[in-house]
Amino acid sequence: MKINLKSGIDKLLFGMKQNDVTAVLGKPDKNYKDEDDNVIFVYNAQKIRLTFYQEEDLKLGYVVASSNDLEVFGFKLIGRKITDVKKDLATKGITKYNQETFDTFENYFNEDNWFILQTEFEEVVKFEIGATINDKDEFDWKFSAKK
Repeated sequence: MKINLKSGIDKLLFGMKQNDVTAVLGKPDKNYKDEDDNVIFVYNAQKIRLTFYQEEDLKLGYVVASSNDLEVFGFKLIGRKITDVKKDLATKGITKYNQETFDTFENYFNEDNWFILQTEFEEVVKFEIGATINDKDEFDWKFSAKK
């Protein structure tokens, strides 16, 4: 599963609607609403959770994934030491992170590309990516519906 920074993962693009996603991945294994009335799709086989923002006409705006197949710039993420992943990403100019710690987990947030590398025991266990915000303080949607 190829991560496309600022755009999405594989064929999933920020701005897709639920029917666009089901056309790509099929029916989700689970779907529900969170406390903000956002719609959440869960796909077990792909180890991916998708959030459709209620305030944005239910467009895909956030993805949480933990598949061993995840890669960015050809680099695998899940199951690798955070120091090695950060070294790989640095070769592509990604070097700035805000680090937060929660119990045994640490999050490394890169604001420029709006992603989080979540680690436990210094190993990457989860990747989160969100739609970016443009200069007009609006979401920079990557998907355009076919007319």
